[in-house]
Amino acid sequence: MRRARKALAVTALAALGLTGVVAGPAAASADVLLPHPGPEGLVWVEERVGDGGVVTGGAWEELPTVLTVACEGGGSVRVTMESQQVEVSAFSVDCPAGAAGVGSVTMEAGVVRPGSFSVAVDASSESIRWALTVTQPE
Repeated sequence: MRRARKALAVTALAALGLTGVVAGPAAASADVLLPHPGPEGLVWVEERVGDGGVVTGGAWEELPTVLTVACEGGGSVRVTMESQQVEVSAFSVDCPAGAAGVGSVTMEAGVVRPGSFSVAVDASSESIRWALTVTQPE
């Protein structure tokens, strides 16, 4: 029932209420950059190239929100998340050539407000491939 109330949500990172930012290597470039997030997932962008992002709604403010971005291709991506038109997170992820870099941030419950939110990905090169997930673990 909680999942039905959450609907879809967009990944985003915020400097406000962050409990952790993690970065590190991931799978090789032939692999899926980020697997499907399962039942805790609000948003899964399987793979895109260059600049992009997502806008959605349905976050649950009583739960923490985790935004994870993986990328590869040589360069970096800048990720920003807004909730109700307020920036709640911003971070960068290095995108090595031939491997994947991963960045993740956990925002405390209440940082991402109910309603619409957006995640923007600004790639340093149009050849960088990236994926993202937004989850709300119970």
